[in-house]
Amino acid sequence: MFNFLKKAFKEFSDKVTKPQNKESEVQIEKPETFSEKPKEVQKVDAKQNFLEGITKAITETKISEEYFNKIFQELEIELIQNNVAYVIIEKIKARLHKQIVGHAVKRSELSGIIKKELQSLILDILEMPKPIDIATYVTEAKKKPVVIMFIGTNGHGKTTSLAKIGYLLKSKNITCVFAAGDTFRAAAQEQLQEHGDNLGIRVIKHTYGADAAAVAFDAVKHAEARQLDAVLIDTAGRQHSDSNLMDELKKIKKVVKPDLTIYVCESIAGNDACEQGKDYNESIGIDGMILTKSDVDDKGGTFISLVHETGKPIMYLGVGQNYEDLQQFHPQKFINSIIE
Repeated sequence: MFNFLKKAFKEFSDKVTKPQNKESEVQIEKPETFSEKPKEVQKVDAKQNFLEGITKAITETKISEEYFNKIFQELEIELIQNNVAYVIIEKIKARLHKQIVGHAVKRSELSGIIKKELQSLILDILEMPKPIDIATYVTEAKKKPVVIMFIGTNGHGKTTSLAKIGYLLKSKNITCVFAAGDTFRAAAQEQLQEHGDNLGIRVIKHTYGADAAAVAFDAVKHAEARQLDAVLIDTAGRQHSDSNLMDELKKIKKVVKPDLTIYVCESIAGNDACEQGKDYNESIGIDGMILTKSDVDDKGGTFISLVHETGKPIMYLGVGQNYEDLQQFHPQKFINSIIE
C-alpha cells in the first residue's frame, strides 16, 4: 500500500541531496578566520582549520531558497495527487524550509533530516486525537449497554464494518445486539440480518419506512433488559448535503444518545471522504473513523487529511471482505509504510 506517496517522499529526498548548480545555488562554507596567536600555535591551528575547511567544502552545502522552492513544487504536486490536504502541504513545506534552507548540512545526512521532519509532522497529526479501541472502551465503560452508532455515505461499507465490529466484540466475549436503523434502502435489513445470522447476534428491526430512531430506541431497551454490553446501530447511508436524512441522524442521536458515533468511509474516496467527514463531524458529531478498502488504497493521503480536518482518530482499517479483515490503526506503522 501507499507506493505513490512513498515514491513522492523518496524522489524529493533524492533531488535535495543531489549537488546543485554551483554558481547560483550552492554556498560552500568558508574556512574559519584564524585568530592572532603565537607563531607555533598558529601553525597547528591553521592545519586543523584547513582540513576542516576542505572537509566542509566536500561534504556540506547550503540549500538556497530558490532551489528549495523549485524542488518542493514537484513534491507538492505529488502530495496533492495523493490526497494530502493543502494546509498539510503548507505545514510540510514550512517545516522542511526551517530545517534545510540556509543551513550547512552534510549531503549524506540531508535525506535523514527530511524523513525525520516528515515523520514527526505526520505523527503529530495522527496521534493528536486520542485513539479508541472499541473492545477496551466497552469493557471499561461504567454504563451498559454502550451504544455505538455508525454513519456515513451510502455504499462505503458501513453495514459490513458494523458486522466486523460485532465479530470483534464477540471474539472477546462481549455481548451485543444489532439495530437495523436503515429503514430506507431496499434490502438493507436483509443484509444486516444475514450478518446477524452468520455471527449469532440478534437483529432488532421494524418495517421499511419506519422511524429509524424508534428502531434504535427498541434495540437499546432490548439490550438493557438482557444486560448486554453493547448496541451497534446501522443507519441509512446518505450524502452529507441531504438535509432531511441528516436530520434523521440528529434525531437518532437525540433519542438514544450514543456513546460513540463512528464515521465510515472508503479510503480511496480521497478528497470527497475528507469533505464528507468534515461535514458529518460539524453536523452530527463523530468520535472516530473506520476507513474501508484500505487494502486497495495505494496513496495514503486521505488518512492524514481526514484526521487533520476532523480532529478525530482513525480507529480501524477495513482490509478485506471477511469478518476478521479489520485492523486497528497504528499511526507509527502507517508512517513507516509511506516513509522508509
